[in-house]
Amino acid sequence: MENNQNPIKNLNEFIQKMDQVKKQDKMDLSSDQDLSIAIMNLVSIEEHFFFTGAKTGKTEYYDLLNEARSMRKELLKNIIKEYEGEVWCISKHLLAASMRLMEVGTKQFDMDKKEEAYDLFGKAYNLYSLFWGLNMRMVKTDDIKKIDSNALNKHDKEKKGFIGKLGDLVRKAIDCCIE
Repeated sequence: MENNQNPIKNLNEFIQKMDQVKKQDKMDLSSDQDLSIAIMNLVSIEEHFFFTGAKTGKTEYYDLLNEARSMRKELLKNIIKEYEGEVWCISKHLLAASMRLMEVGTKQFDMDKKEEAYDLFGKAYNLYSLFWGLNMRMVKTDDIKKIDSNALNKHDKEKKGFIGKLGDLVRKAIDCCIE
């Protein structure tokens, strides 16, 4: 693949790749998506146990943090089967950041700051899409080349950037409502 080509030329190619992955690996993307949300919540639980332990001085909260962490690591292995370098840790942080942005967006929404909420929700979804792109091996870092602030290559007309396009593709390919 040439460096100036989009790694995913169009939606049909992406969906074909997804269908191949599902057939080969027998992935249940709906269940994996649910599991990823559970993992997000476990990361959040770890954070809450940490802060509660620090605020109260009760070390038993750190013990509970460790139990939640062990469960999160075990469950993350169901989604991230193979990885290189820091992809495991990057994946955990992508899920954690996505969850936090969703929570902050929800709070902004409650304060009737809808534009800020929508922006945060979009960023949360972009991080979540990047998590899936990395772990479904749809993102190859050597294929990503930034031409201008949001274009993938000189032929990119929409200029949504790689993460924006990946989000569009993930949105269409992973439909959690299909059983």
